Amino acid sequence: MSAAARDAAALDESDPLAAYRARFVGTEDPGILYLDGNSLGRPVRDLPERLTRFVEHEWGERLIRGWDEGWFDQPLTLGDRLGRVVLGAAPGQTIVGDSTTVSLYKLIRAALAAQPGRRTIVVDRGNFPTDRYVVQGIAAECGASIAWLDPDPASGVTVDDVRGVLTGDTAAVVLSHVAYRSGYVADVPGISAAAHEAGALVVWDLCHSVGALPIRLDEWGVDFATGCTYKYLNGGPGSPAFLYVSAELIERASQPIQGWMGARDPFVMGPDYAPADGIRRFVSGTPPVFAMLPMVAMLDLIEEAGIDAIRAKSLALTGLAIELSDELLAPRGATLATPREPALRGGHITVDHPAFPELIATLWRAGVIPDFRRPDGIRLGLSPLSTSFAEVDMGVRRIAAELAAATT
Repeated sequence: MSAAARDAAALDESDPLAAYRARFVGTEDPGILYLDGNSLGRPVRDLPERLTRFVEHEWGERLIRGWDEGWFDQPLTLGDRLGRVVLGAAPGQTIVGDSTTVSLYKLIRAALAAQPGRRTIVVDRGNFPTDRYVVQGIAAECGASIAWLDPDPASGVTVDDVRGVLTGDTAAVVLSHVAYRSGYVADVPGISAAAHEAGALVVWDLCHSVGALPIRLDEWGVDFATGCTYKYLNGGPGSPAFLYVSAELIERASQPIQGWMGARDPFVMGPDYAPADGIRRFVSGTPPVFAMLPMVAMLDLIEEAGIDAIRAKSLALTGLAIELSDELLAPRGATLATPREPALRGGHITVDHPAFPELIATLWRAGVIPDFRRPDGIRLGLSPLSTSFAEVDMGVRRIAAELAAATT
């Protein structure tokens, strides 16, 4: 056994969260090395029982009465729980429903509407495509302009980058907490404060941080935020997103997709729309109650383990992955595209090599499942509660072996 393998075994032996791995489906299969938990988390093991119970009792027995017995308020009650467990948000500011794309549209439009006379949206070219595309669509729809940021890919968007483009016309800044490719962690409180000094509002995308990093939206002075729930929140493919609006903004914020579930009295079904009081006004259509169940199962585990302990293991996992990359991949010409400083690193790392675009399919067929991000990056997404140190060690070694075979 190599020194690194011994280190991985020792880390697993001393890991206070090691027992959680058995509480996820598929972790007992030694033929699968899953290094893509930041794209799609594994299902929680007791989820089938939860789903069966819902189908047989809450839906099968209670039928439509379920709406009066909790379903109608589920976007708000689950939103409040997300706020408490992983977002650092007081009750009444978060809802669950729609997708991240739809939520981004709602929030950016709300930010523009709350800033009359300001018509510029700031976004970075390295942001996830959805964020950029939504901004471009809204700019075309509303006659707004875009101020593009071109940050250093190795460092991500900094406070100084944002300050450099802010003007008296800036209405909204749209950024990601953790960069989807590099894993760089942005200074949320610092950037938010800089935007506020210029009179602008900020919309934060939390897709790659929620459930892996401690987040304190209220403390950080965040205006708007959204994120998906199928990565570190293990909500399953296509699970609904969440949406956060600061309490200071809710009553003057208007959202553009006016649906009956966000009306002041939805069952009156009157001729004209009047927004509900509070965060409910950001609900549009009928909430996906069934699709919310998997994330409830994961929130139980996160709350039990504690987000600070999860972050500590996340840093240890990515630290090991970087050490192995330096030892095994760098000599073959691979380069690290992720910050080495722990405080600037999210829950994943990306390693670049020209051979990786062709290698990814080979790895998947062999049961080694990282992600791929263009132009030539393999991304290792390490979900702390379901990923072991040994899995990381074996996965990077398999990648190194395939890279050696492809470049020899």
